[in-house]
Amino acid sequence: MTIHKEGRTLLVVLLIIFIGIGIAGYFYVPWPWDILIYAALGIMYLLVLQFFRHPNVKTIMGEEFITAPADGKVVVIEKTQEDEYLNEERIQISIFMSPLNVHVNRSPVKGKVSFYKYHEGKYLVAWHPKSSTENERTTLVLRLSNGLEILMRQIAGAVARRIICYAKEGDEIGQGDEFGFIKFGSRVDVFIPLNAEIKVKPGDKTKAGVTVLAELSN
Repeated sequence: MTIHKEGRTLLVVLLIIFIGIGIAGYFYVPWPWDILIYAALGIMYLLVLQFFRHPNVKTIMGEEFITAPADGKVVVIEKTQEDEYLNEERIQISIFMSPLNVHVNRSPVKGKVSFYKYHEGKYLVAWHPKSSTENERTTLVLRLSNGLEILMRQIAGAVARRIICYAKEGDEIGQGDEFGFIKFGSRVDVFIPLNAEIKVKPGDKTKAGVTVLAELSN
């Protein structure tokens, strides 16, 4: 387990600030209120620290499997029309990430990035039905070796205000490889072919690069 690069600077800055507050509390805040301040600062720092944890994940799957792109909970499984790129009906699986989840995003398949686009937008709560099309988001499409394309969206929420995507068009990405990060909670949508066999149900917990969302038909 390591600390993700997106959180290292923030954690150092917070540590300096919290130490400064602690020193001021030692001299100017009477007991026992100073103890309460130290406890609150410690809890806050641990919460931020756990948010940026970066566990090692080994993904060993075949091309027929689509793995979860994020840690979290399955909140949507439904047939929908995808009109931004695929222009066809797909099964949408949405995974909601709470602030307590690991926020590393991992590729659900091995493939080549055939499309990428960033969209400015609103900050509706991540489970809002319109968040997939109206919130700040990125769209990333991966083309498998057989030509099939899998589309994903990183979606900002009411708290998450920064979406990070490291991938760009033309990149080759392995299944389970890190492609992005979303700060402080949001969701990721995956659009899967209609004939795929879905392996999860609403409410299921997922682990990025490990949980199998669906199996593709041959």
